[in-house]
Amino acid sequence: MKVHRRQPPGGRATDPEDLPSERSAYALRDIDHLIELGRSHGEAIGIYVEAVLDNPLPWTKMRQAYRLLGLVKKWGAERVELACRRALEAEAVNVNLIARMIERATEAEQAERPPEPTLIRSRFARDAAEFVLDSGVSR
Repeated sequence: MKVHRRQPPGGRATDPEDLPSERSAYALRDIDHLIELGRSHGEAIGIYVEAVLDNPLPWTKMRQAYRLLGLVKKWGAERVELACRRALEAEAVNVNLIARMIERATEAEQAERPPEPTLIRSRFARDAAEFVLDSGVSR
């Protein structure tokens, strides 16, 4: 039996040594551990996890970080790395977007450049010479 110090009403005391080592990061809401887990799968994944958790209340975004790590388990680090890299280029931080990109297999597609605009001569267009002012004409 372990004895904890007395806590104020509503207070809690958790000794990290009492938790199983594989669950302590989850139970203690260890943000740095999540970022390191992401980096272990790839550079872009680590940066993306860090961007997801960049919030005044980062523990409210931990489920999204765990979902991203779950996508790594399901689809593989290479596909998630590509999707994270593309999303970071577009500055889109949304784990649902990453999941959709992977499910639709669009993470490796290259973005197409929009076609060059072509000038269409209008029916009422006038020749540029009509706009030249005669400097010798008095008014």
